[in-house]
Amino acid sequence: MMKNILVPVDGSEGGWKALSVAKELAEKFQAKVTVVTVVQVFAGASIMPIPVESGKINAELQNIANTVLDGAKEHLGGVEAELVSAPGRPSKVIVNTAKERKADLVVIGSRGLSGIAEFFLGSVSSEVAQLSPCSVLIVK
Repeated sequence: MMKNILVPVDGSEGGWKALSVAKELAEKFQAKVTVVTVVQVFAGASIMPIPVESGKINAELQNIANTVLDGAKEHLGGVEAELVSAPGRPSKVIVNTAKERKADLVVIGSRGLSGIAEFFLGSVSSEVAQLSPCSVLIVK
């Protein structure tokens, strides 16, 4: 029986679709939903011609993550939910969160906001499906 459903969201259409499916499953099985969003921390780049304050950029990235999580909580309505924000590589953070939270199912969108990086590095949803400690439902 499903007790904890993990849903990664990034503000993309695929993430919101996955959240809708997770909400339906949570209501049907009276499960808790754990929503995770990944903050890809900016460390600065020495090739930039102008000085960049990475602290300000990272603070803004965290603000965006918080906005995404607020939207997810609103979308879930009365479904019991835990909201998690973590820095790192998306697939690794998602898999680690699934392990730490003892998720029974990961519901993930087939495409997120990764764009060109997805083309070169491989799909986040594909990597999560391969490495997850539990079943993965990929939503199109």
